[in-house]
Amino acid sequence: MNKTTVKIDGMMCGMCEAHINDAIRGKFRVKKVTSSHSKGETVILSEKPVGEAELREAVEAAGYRVLSVTSEEHRKKGLFGR
Repeated sequence: MNKTTVKIDGMMCGMCEAHINDAIRGKFRVKKVTSSHSKGETVILSEKPVGEAELREAVEAAGYRVLSVTSEEHRKKGLFGR
């Protein structure tokens, strides 16, 4: 599993979060996507890494600006944190 964190400028409310989430779901096959306007970030969980250029394009087409993109391997924590 891959975790991609995107810092985004321009999200002001819950509707902005929904626009970002919809734009990402429309472009990529993701397991989970969550956005926070208060943190200014979106976190994407996916089986395969998300292409940064395509991600920037999808977010910017929705009217927002990507500040940074970081990706890392993500392991789901099991019972008792194992």
